Amino acid sequence: MRAIVCGANGAMGKLIREALGAEVIGLVSLDGENNVPKTFAELGKRRGDVVIDFSHHSAISDVLSYAKENGLAAVIGTTGHTPEEKALIFQAAKEIPVFYSGNMSLGIAVLCKVAKQAAAFFPDADIEIVETHHIRKVDAPSGTALMLFNAIKEVRPEATAHCGRAGEGKRTKEEIGIHSLRMGGVVGIHEVHICTPSQTLTLRHQAETRGMLADGAVDAARFMVGKRPGLYNMENLLAEAK
Repeated sequence: MRAIVCGANGAMGKLIREALGAEVIGLVSLDGENNVPKTFAELGKRRGDVVIDFSHHSAISDVLSYAKENGLAAVIGTTGHTPEEKALIFQAAKEIPVFYSGNMSLGIAVLCKVAKQAAAFFPDADIEIVETHHIRKVDAPSGTALMLFNAIKEVRPEATAHCGRAGEGKRTKEEIGIHSLRMGGVVGIHEVHICTPSQTLTLRHQAETRGMLADGAVDAARFMVGKRPGLYNMENLLAEAK
C-alpha cells in the first residue's frame, strides 16, 4: 500500500506515519513545519493508493480534491465537519472510495453494534451517552458519541439527540441525552447507559492510548485499496473481517 498522510505533524499523524513505515509516500501538514509541505499543491502529484486525513475539518475540500485528481481512496479520521463539509464528503463518495468514521477504533465499532442491539432489546428504556476527553479536544459532542447515537437511531428512528442538560423540563421519551466531559489528559471514554425501571445496562469503552486509532486508520486504509467508489465505515470493515 502507498499512503499519503495529511496532518502529518499532529499527534495522530505521527502515530500513523510510524505505523505505516515505508508505505508512506507523501506528507502534508497545515503548519508546514519540519520541512513537510503545507498544501497538496506543494506536495505535487503522487502515484499512490490512499490519502489518510487527520488534520482539521476545514481542510476536507483540499483533501478530497487531491484524492479525486490523483485517483486515490480517502480515509477521513478528522471530526467536527460542518453540514456543508459533510456534503462534500458524501458527494466525493460518488467518484472515489471514501472511508468516513468519527472513530477509527475497532472496539468502538463493536460498541456501536452492541449498543444498537441492546437498544432493540429494551425498546422502552431511557438511553444516555456520556463521552470524556482531554481538555484540548475542541469539538463537543465527540464524533464517536454521535456515531453511537446514530447507531441507536437505526433501531429507534424516532430518537432525538439532546446535548447537555440544563434548566427546567422533563426528559421526553424520544430523547437520547449526550453529555461531554473535558478533563485532564483522558484519551477517550464512551459510555452508553440503558435504563429501565428495574435495571440499568452500562456499555463502556476506554481508550488507553491513541495508538489504537492509528492502527484502526491503517486497517481502514488497507481495507480501502481497490474498493469501488462509495461511502464506507467501520461497520463495513467489521463485516469484511468476519
